Amino acid sequence: MSSEFGKLLRIAVFGQSHGKAIGVHMDGLPAGEAIDMDALYAFMRRRKPGANPLSTPRKEADLPIFLSGVENGVTCGAPLCAIIENSDQHSGDYAKLANTPRPSHADYTAWVKWGGQADMRGGGHFSGRLTAPLCIAGGIARQILARRGIYVGAHLASVGGEQDAAFPLHPTADLFDSIAAKPFPVLDDEAGERMQQAILDARQAQDSVGGVIECAAIGLPAGLGDPMFDGLENRLAAALFGIPAVKGVEFGLGFGSALLRGSENNDPFRMEDGRVVTETNRAGGILGGITTGMPVTLRVAVKPTPSISKPQQTVDLSTGENTELVIGGRHDPCIAHRAVPVVEAVTAAVLLDILLEGNYGTF
Repeated sequence: MSSEFGKLLRIAVFGQSHGKAIGVHMDGLPAGEAIDMDALYAFMRRRKPGANPLSTPRKEADLPIFLSGVENGVTCGAPLCAIIENSDQHSGDYAKLANTPRPSHADYTAWVKWGGQADMRGGGHFSGRLTAPLCIAGGIARQILARRGIYVGAHLASVGGEQDAAFPLHPTADLFDSIAAKPFPVLDDEAGERMQQAILDARQAQDSVGGVIECAAIGLPAGLGDPMFDGLENRLAAALFGIPAVKGVEFGLGFGSALLRGSENNDPFRMEDGRVVTETNRAGGILGGITTGMPVTLRVAVKPTPSISKPQQTVDLSTGENTELVIGGRHDPCIAHRAVPVVEAVTAAVLLDILLEGNYGTF
């Protein structure tokens, strides 16, 4: 099983939801980069469980333990390895699920691929728990990018049918910080209240709800990326689809562009302060797989949490018969709001990898 991405900056995530620890290995980080640990911990707190009734009550400190790659708070050039110890597993909740795969989970496909030997307690290696070490890698990448004037931020664009406002044409680092400081990551707090109520309603109904996350990166130079199969969209999409529960990724206007005519979808060019800009940004800052210099914008669709308390139909793999399943344990009625910093983390990590690889005058 290989769970890694990147070319020059290789990031590998390891562990299982109910194992002793989960962790991340980063090879290719530039030496001499200071890591603000307080800022990293604050970033990771944005995704940790147990913060409020909108998420699972599982309590985890989620404090990384650095085994290598950092000396006195500065990267030393050696591969960075960090772990997070698991401390609040209720593995007994999953004992009866060993032979009854949960609908829309990876239980069945993992059972087939590894002959029934995969550790699927809490979702095993497929669990959203593995996004915690992703946030270690991405949190470090965000700090390195920010020192070079490149910032990544995101917000919860929708939950169910409730919509937040969209990012402006030119989002700012201050805007990203203001969203990150909120207990619920939205631009419009009234919309956020409606989203939270939708999540609580789903929990009350023993169900769950999905959402969409909008992410933007600012400060990127024009000319970053490559055409066709190694474009910026390709690299970002491949990594973003590695986030558990992500079922869709689009850039700029995305699928909405298919509803427009060319005259409506095209972004007119103009000169501004001696550089080329576009009046609109329906392309999401990317043309032909290469950055235009405008903000890179993308949206990620997160499916409803598949572990719900309502009875569901499944099969008994030991008897080969149909059966009914009721899932117990602790689960999020919505995971989209906790995935906002994860999308930021993965986006930042991919952008850092591409910048390092291309040496675009930034490093």
